[in-house]
Amino acid sequence: MKNNIINILKKRNLIKNISKNINKIKKINNKKIKIYCGFDPTNNSLHIGHLLILITLKRFIKKKYNIIILIGEITAKIGDPSFKKNYRKKIKNKKIKKYKKNIIKQIKKILNYKKYKIKFISNKKWFKKMNIIFFLKKICKYFKIKEILNKKFIKKRLNNNKKNINIKEILYNILQSYDYSYLFKNLNINLQIGGSDQWGNITSGINLIKKKYKKIALGITIPLLTNNKGKKFGKSKKKNIWLNKKKTKPYEFYQFWLNINDNKLPLYLKQFTLIKIKNIKKILNKNNIIKNKKILAKYITKIVHGKKQTKKAIIATKIYFNKNIKLNLNILNKLNNINIPKIKIKNNNKVKIKNILILLKISKNKTNSHNLILNKCIKINKNLITNTNYIINKKDILFNKYTIISKGKKKFFLINWK
Repeated sequence: MKNNIINILKKRNLIKNISKNINKIKKINNKKIKIYCGFDPTNNSLHIGHLLILITLKRFIKKKYNIIILIGEITAKIGDPSFKKNYRKKIKNKKIKKYKKNIIKQIKKILNYKKYKIKFISNKKWFKKMNIIFFLKKICKYFKIKEILNKKFIKKRLNNNKKNINIKEILYNILQSYDYSYLFKNLNINLQIGGSDQWGNITSGINLIKKKYKKIALGITIPLLTNNKGKKFGKSKKKNIWLNKKKTKPYEFYQFWLNINDNKLPLYLKQFTLIKIKNIKKILNKNNIIKNKKILAKYITKIVHGKKQTKKAIIATKIYFNKNIKLNLNILNKLNNINIPKIKIKNNNKVKIKNILILLKISKNKTNSHNLILNKCIKINKNLITNTNYIINKKDILFNKYTIISKGKKKFFLINWK
């Protein structure tokens, strides 16, 4: 069937791994299929890697499938070791509760909770009541050491003498497997969706259900989103594109999509939007890369940050990148009211540009600032700065209030002088 959800995902390059039980998969349009996807609250925000999973879930929701979101409060305390180089840092319970609240809020917004009423559940519900004897006798007995050690991510860590793996991390795989078996038994969940780095955990859950209940459960993973260097986006990464507007400003979020590699545009239009494939082909046939990237950026920013913030991000982009726009007071006031990278500094005409770059986090230190200026990377109010000892003066403070600092062609920062 053309409208089969699996066919839709395949056409949009959204399947990395899928259960081998083909007969069951063919019947996936059957509304008896119930789906769950898990998120561990290990950070106060999700990132664009999670966004790809959430938009995939939106496709299931549009087809009227039942979706349950599992918040891994207990598994967050251990940390998923899947393809991690180092041990996870311990997170306090207070932080986990805060992270959980933030993440649920983000998921509700993206999945349109008001309309579809997605169910949320925490694995604290069953693990909090569980004692160690039950865990060892009733759950661990289904897991063989050899099978666990053969998991790709565990093998990788075991082969690295400097970064080994501990029992606590191995238990994560068992705990997540139990999540699936609990949901299977108590809520009739029979399909788990996750990123491709979760395939080892998902298959463990499928095997546990098979051994314990003699029943078939299913799993699908979607490809991991990677940056321009081919590295996975992760919650522990500092240079990340977050869904929280305080961590990644809507303007920066919008700019990220404008600056993706040209060759990724067709893929991202298929994966991140609900635009029909035939309409995507029409967009791409126009062969206007900049215009097409704007369509993508606007679409995704609206999903995450809403119409108002998207409009402001577009306005800021026009102000910064349109050479014909004169920086009058009205334009600068508009810019100041937009959620863009900016700082407030006490009005002082003797501030060195080197120090400004450090305050704006454009550079790490004065040496770095010096090199950026020498390499002709820094502009003040769109005027190139070549003097490494340049001091901000009155003419740089427009209308006695604003200064725009730019690094290269893509990064802009606003200074609001108090």
